[in-house]
Formats: sequence, C-alpha cells, structure tokens
Amino acid sequence: MITAAQLRAARAILGLDQRALAGLCGLSLPTIQRMEASDGVIRGNVDSLMKLVGALDAAGVDLIGEGVVSDSGGRGVRLKTPAPRPSGD
Repeated sequence: MITAAQLRAARAILGLDQRALAGLCGLSLPTIQRMEASDGVIRGNVDSLMKLVGALDAAGVDLIGEGVVSDSGGRGVRLKTPAPRPSGD
C-alpha cells in the first residue's frame, strides 16, 4: 500500500512533476492528480497501482510501509541509491 503523502514525497525526491510521473508509469495526469489528492492510503484499481509502484521502484524509490524496519520508524520513502547529480555544478 502507498499513501498520498508517500506518492508526493517520492515524486519530489525524483524531481518529477505530476505530468512526468504520469508518463513514467503510463497513467493519465488526472489519475495521478486523483491519487495525490487522496486522504491516506491511495485507492485505485490494482493495475494502476501496480504501474505506479513499479515505476517508482524502477526509478529507485524504496517505499517504506507501516511496520517495516527503518531508522526513523513509520512510513516514508527513500532512494535505494543516491540520485545522480546534474553535471555543471
């Protein structure tokens, strides 16, 4: 399960806007907007949720579920590996 807050945080970590995330996971922009506007756990059809979670996973986001061991406890997101930094800094 993924919460709307986790989705917004994951998108922010990846530096994606809603349109880019929709393209990444093959969903429509209104679907992403509806998911992010949810209260608590995202509700949706299984196929859409699987596409979303799969795309986030492939992009390097580790979704931390309730009760899963993490240093800080609770739900959250974290990158599996550090995101590459843009060149030219």
